[in-house]
Amino acid sequence: MTVVVITAIAVVALINFRDWVNRSEAKRGMKRLGQIVLKYRKDYGVLPPESFVANTREDLKGHVRLGEVRYRALWLDSDSTKDEILAYSEINYRPLLIGRGYVVLRVDGRVEWMGKKEFETLLAQQQSPEEIQMLSAGRLPAQQ
Repeated sequence: MTVVVITAIAVVALINFRDWVNRSEAKRGMKRLGQIVLKYRKDYGVLPPESFVANTREDLKGHVRLGEVRYRALWLDSDSTKDEILAYSEINYRPLLIGRGYVVLRVDGRVEWMGKKEFETLLAQQQSPEEIQMLSAGRLPAQQ
């Protein structure tokens, strides 16, 4: 019986470790994406179009772990604060220790992991009615 319990604990620990590594890789990928976006912004004075980000994402190491990146530059302007969410990706993990959440890129390049409820609350505060309407209708803006 003891062997079964120890084995079960070890399996759960390994799964949680694997998902922790995957989350870390997703954060690293988003950080690298953020560096590229900030360099573009510095060079051209504006945030890059979504098509640039989509093409860049494919070349990032560990981009598979990022999943689908939602890029919000269309909804941001020069008045946007450094804390605004620029891009995010939902990450779904099964284990108890990590759970569902989002890898978030802020306008100033910070990358962080946010739990699902915390993220959804923050995003709702930052979204314009037009953005909410377009996303809820399933229509995404045309690639720039």
